[in-house]
Amino acid sequence: MRLSTLAAALALLTASTLVLAGPVNINTADAETLSSELSGVGQNKAEAIVSYREQHGPYKNVEELTNVKGIGTATIDKNRSKIILE
Repeated sequence: MRLSTLAAALALLTASTLVLAGPVNINTADAETLSSELSGVGQNKAEAIVSYREQHGPYKNVEELTNVKGIGTATIDKNRSKIILE
């Protein structure tokens, strides 16, 4: 495969991934989804988000994420447009 063809295929794959990314429901998403879709949220933070939800019930508002260790207002602000509750 020629290098230019490979580069074009990679560009299309990347673009389609970006298009498919949508809102993330923090009340239903698993840790893998949270870590892959939310900026600044790795696997450990994603697992903490799920654990908090399991212990305290569904999130009532996005700001409740600050109760999760390692999640602050900066992380919420970076992801606010991606997060949904229902």
